[in-house]
Amino acid sequence: MSSYVLKRLLILIPVLLGMTLIVFSIIHAIPGDPAETILGQKATEQSKEALRLQLGLNKPWLQQYATYLGDLFRGDLGNSIRTKASIATEILPYLAATLELTVTSMLFATFVGVNAGIISAWRQNFWSDYTLMIIALMGVSMPIFWLGLMEQWIFSIKLHWLPSIGRMDQRDPVESITNMYIIDAMLSGRWDQVWTVMKHLILPSIALGTIPMAVIARMTRSSMLEVMKLDFVRTAKAKGLSMFFVVYKHALKNASIPVLTVIGLQTGALLGGAVLTETIFAWPGVGRYIYEAISSRDYPVIQSGILIIAFIFVVINLIVDLLYAFIDPRIQYK
Repeated sequence: MSSYVLKRLLILIPVLLGMTLIVFSIIHAIPGDPAETILGQKATEQSKEALRLQLGLNKPWLQQYATYLGDLFRGDLGNSIRTKASIATEILPYLAATLELTVTSMLFATFVGVNAGIISAWRQNFWSDYTLMIIALMGVSMPIFWLGLMEQWIFSIKLHWLPSIGRMDQRDPVESITNMYIIDAMLSGRWDQVWTVMKHLILPSIALGTIPMAVIARMTRSSMLEVMKLDFVRTAKAKGLSMFFVVYKHALKNASIPVLTVIGLQTGALLGGAVLTETIFAWPGVGRYIYEAISSRDYPVIQSGILIIAFIFVVINLIVDLLYAFIDPRIQYK
């Protein structure tokens, strides 16, 4: 196992290098002049040229890329062109906000999706099966921005049950320790703030987790249907075990590998694809951070943000691969 983990970690190096090359090339192909974006269209050509010289934008593309890689290997993500702040420091609160939203969304998607898939397979061709699969189809087809707006209209504007924007109550801000507000509120012993933060998480988490929930439900149903036909399930039934025990103890564990794969892929996708949800709910996440950087041609922020998301995505895939062996002892890594 340790040798396999080491090999996978070494593979990260060429993967991330390839990612930096692709992102660097695409970003520099985006139309527009960063100097003009920063200084405005009315700036003189001399001031624009001075800024290009200061930022190194006048150097050849290959030299710029080599400089970027050199800084990266030293652990320096660079400074934002817009704010002049260190990206490594500036991006942490945004990344923590996205991680908090992603984890909450995937907990919702996994719990609801797995159980919906199990019930659908358990009651195959019954009304509950058809109903759950229709809901799953609607979940996949429903645009996130529409669902988010409907949630705000119903639960915030009409019913006044839940807040519609932000991560916390601005009148009683959470003391920032880890930048993940649920954990910070717990560490501070403020359980009232924990509930407030959770209320702010409910609507965006459901909006973001609906599509993964539907995908997980359909995959769980498909995998469970295959396992339920195997001999060991029939043997467990013949022994007189309750159907609940047969399904959740025996069948689910053997059907969980493809489901786990989907959960890992959906988690990685949510990290970089939450920009619509973050925009609708005014959630200060890394998706919005990168989007604003793209709008202002802030090359260092775009490159660093995408690289961090790619790194987390690869790490999630590694964790999923390792969990395979935990779930199924027959799987061995060399």
